Amino acid sequence: MFVFVRDNNVDQALRALKKKMQREGVFREIKLRRHFEKPSERRVREASEAVRRARKLSRKRLERDGY
Repeated sequence: MFVFVRDNNVDQALRALKKKMQREGVFREIKLRRHFEKPSERRVREASEAVRRARKLSRKRLERDGY
C-alpha cells in the first residue's frame, strides 16, 4: 500500500493512509485476530455480516429506485 507525501505534508499522507487502511478492512482484521475465535463463532459472525450487507444493499436499491 503506497501513499505519496506531497509538499512534506506528512499529516495529510498519514490521514490518507488511515483512510485506505479503513477501506481495505485492515483495522477490522487486526481487531478480529487479537483473540482466538472458535469456528462456530466465526460462522455465526460471517452469516450475520452477510445478512447485514444484504439488507444494506436492498435499502440502497430501494433508495436509488425511488420506492
